[in-house]
Formats: sequence, structure tokens, C-alpha cells
Amino acid sequence: MRNVTTRATPRRAPYAGALAALTALALTLPSATVIGQTGYRYRDANGQWVFTDRAPASGTANDSFSLGPKDSTLHLAVDRSDDAESTQLTAINACLCVVTFEVSIIESGIAAIPEGAGYRATLEPGTRQILVRGTRTGTAQAGLRYAWRAALGSPDAVHNPPRPYRVPFGVGSTYPVSQAFPTRITHTSPDSQYAVDIVLPDGTPIYAAREGTVINARHDSFRGAAALVMMDQANVIEILHSDGTIGLYAHLHWDSIRVRIGAHVVRGQYIANSGNTGFTSGPHLHFAVLRNAGTEDISIPIEFAGIADVAVTPITQMPLTAY
Repeated sequence: MRNVTTRATPRRAPYAGALAALTALALTLPSATVIGQTGYRYRDANGQWVFTDRAPASGTANDSFSLGPKDSTLHLAVDRSDDAESTQLTAINACLCVVTFEVSIIESGIAAIPEGAGYRATLEPGTRQILVRGTRTGTAQAGLRYAWRAALGSPDAVHNPPRPYRVPFGVGSTYPVSQAFPTRITHTSPDSQYAVDIVLPDGTPIYAAREGTVINARHDSFRGAAALVMMDQANVIEILHSDGTIGLYAHLHWDSIRVRIGAHVVRGQYIANSGNTGFTSGPHLHFAVLRNAGTEDISIPIEFAGIADVAVTPITQMPLTAY
């Protein structure tokens, strides 16, 4: 699932070798009025981030930020709009892949959009769709708080790589795997269960493990620490494969990304350098292949190419060599 940034739009945010599970968005005013307001960020009882323009209850740890224009790398949004008689929520997918949106109504002053209701839709690339429209009584704007999340890729995707994945560092090099299934020290969520963490010195060249189209690339973060506040600070590349799955390369070095969104990359192409950005205790590469399971992104078991392309299953503490 998407995680949130300090604006009202989500972005993938790998942390400690895992991805956050939920995107939360809580607004009480239509999207056209958020610019210039103050927002607040805090964790709810389940540990998920909530972003809102209402100050949280006294004693709740939070930080504030300015609600500015939407500028997500992935360009995903659920917007509220109001006319004279109704309110509607619209999902916007400006990503280069299929996206499934799911919206949950937290609080509502609109009878036609009841609290506890949920709405889901799968959108093709570059499209938008009204998720719900409710007629209001009276002319005053009614309060509406909602959370939304999004899963990338087609829910019909079937993992079918043509060959084992290329080890994503330089040919002839060997580095240790610090975490792989079934070890689950930090890989505790469905989207990280089968992820592979590889210990790489900061600045090690990273190469595409499989060909595809770049759908997400973040390169502006230069911070990393083993602290939850850093979980949305990882630099990432995401590559859409021909079977609808997505390759994720995370914790990349600041300003090292050498591909752009929309570019087609081939297997073995240099794409970035390893780093130590985001929620991480040391330099490493977090690599995972993800599939849209309908309501969330889940990771998939993978095999790397060994000598003569013989499949190698990554195991924690094994030396991994690129061929």
C-alpha cells in the first residue's frame, strides 16, 4: 500500500527493509482549500499515520506541516469536490500502471455518504473515476473525514518471469544477504515478507534485475536512521514488469538515480547507487517484487540467477554473487 508524505498525497516509503502498510488521508475541507492551511501528523491506535487539518487530542504526539499543492511522485490522489447540492470523492490515477483505490469513510455529516462505508475502484493508467457522490441537505459544506489507500499494478497480474532475476549489483561481485524469507526481523508486513535485503556499501552501482517500465523514482532524500520518523524518506525506483508485477529498489543513494519515470529499462541496466536513506540501520539494498492482491501490495517469492542462469533462492546470511 501507499504510505503518506507530509502532504496530502501518498508515496511509497520503504523503511527498515519493509514497506508501510496503509495510506491515511483525513481532510475536513474540499481539496481546493487546503493550500496554506496547517496540517497535523500523528499515529493512531494501530500505529498508522493520520494526516488531518484538525489538531489531535491533547497529549497526542504529533508534528504540524503546511498543506501545500499535491506533488506525489506517483501522482495518486483521492480528491473531494463540492457543488451547490452535492459532495463527491474522485480517485485520480496519473501513474503509468493500473491502480486499485480503496476509501473508508471515518466521519461524515453527509447522509448519502455514511460513516463506515467503503468504496473501491480499479483505474487504468491516466484516468480518474468518481468513487461516491452524495447529495447534501442545505448549502453549508459538511464535514467529511476519510482514509484511502492504493495498490499498484493490475489485481489480475500473475508472476511469470522469463528467467531468474539478475542479482542487482555488479557482475563478479559478492555481498551478503542480511534478510530474506523466512527471516522476518523487519519484513513483517505482506509487502515485505519475501523482500531481500543485501548489505551493500553506500554508493554501490545498482542494476535492473528485470526489464520493464519505470513508474516511480524518488531521489531527493539524503537522510537515513533507524527511527520511524524516517520511514517516508527512502529513495526508491519501481519498475513495472510485463506480467504486471513491480520490482522495488529501495534506500538508494541521494541524487544517484539515473532513470526517469516512463523510461524502458533492460535487464542489467545501471539505474542508481545503493544508499542508506529512509528507515534503515545501515547501507543496504531492499529489493522486492510486488503484486496487487486486490486491496494491498504483497511481495512474491523470487529467485536470482546463479551460474549458467541456474535459479538461486536467497537465504539470510548467504553470500550472493552476480553472474
